[in-house]
Amino acid sequence: MKIVFAGTPEFAAEAMRAIHAAGHEIVLAFTQPDRRAGRGMHLQASPVKEFALENNIPVLQPETLRCTSADPQKKAQAEEAYEHLSSTEFDAMVVVAYGLILPQEILDISERPGRFGSFNIHASLLPRWRGAAPIQRAIEAGDVKTGVCIMQMNAGLDTGDVVLDAEIVIARDETSASLHDRLAQLGADLIVKTLDTLQQGNDLIRAPQLNEGITYAEKILKSEAEIDWSLSATEIDQRIRAFNPFPGATSQVNGLVVKLWDSRVPEMGVIGSTGSVGDVLGFSCDGVYIQCGEGILEVMHMQKPGGKKIDAKTCLQSIGVGQKQLHFLSKG
Repeated sequence: MKIVFAGTPEFAAEAMRAIHAAGHEIVLAFTQPDRRAGRGMHLQASPVKEFALENNIPVLQPETLRCTSADPQKKAQAEEAYEHLSSTEFDAMVVVAYGLILPQEILDISERPGRFGSFNIHASLLPRWRGAAPIQRAIEAGDVKTGVCIMQMNAGLDTGDVVLDAEIVIARDETSASLHDRLAQLGADLIVKTLDTLQQGNDLIRAPQLNEGITYAEKILKSEAEIDWSLSATEIDQRIRAFNPFPGATSQVNGLVVKLWDSRVPEMGVIGSTGSVGDVLGFSCDGVYIQCGEGILEVMHMQKPGGKKIDAKTCLQSIGVGQKQLHFLSKG
């Protein structure tokens, strides 16, 4: 099959590679404009663009797909993208974490006679966690399972019919980084199955989403990263793991802002002492026990500004004060 692909980050590139490896031809790729990143703030291509260039796939990078944009330059880019897509021969469009809204006129092109429409890989069990950050929000909320849905796209925000899905269990020590990798592979497998089904002339069973259980995964903001130690140990643990790798949970200890990379709620009785919220109660082999509003949390890895991620015990001992003098300030 001939595929138009729209996506930007590594999650999307994983699906793109799988589609290509399965023998389908990607005839055009849409991705976000190059962004400045790294210490030198050099322009960097997205993982999707890198793969496209390596495989001689034409790439378009409009800042918007809305031909009604008030900005003349953006409007011209959108019109060019529309014309290019209109003149391209393809069978279906696959959209994965693209970062731009596809207006109805773009979807209409993919639904012209003889075409199968547009399909989206979404990293949740819809209708739970529609929106921008389903992986992080699932961990933050303490969900025990999640998954991937292949959705036939419509003009709504992740509201289309589901044509294929699969679920996985969220591990107790799961971070957004580890869950991202597992879901990216699952999504890649499912989209290939979807395209193979269409190529074989078989119909897809479209299941409308339920009206119950709808939740929205709002975009993760850096302002959410600072830890409020008055919350329960379970809630803080979920946030630390949800914000790994971005934006990275932070807290201030004895005037020093550190990042907290992973954690767990220890079994009752592991440490018997208690203290005020934010107090360091003691050390484990490589971690540190911190008093929360309810319960105790063990943090295993921390990072000082400009430093590397190291075990939390070493990080705090390098501050140069005794354990009883160490205290984490709550957000605000």
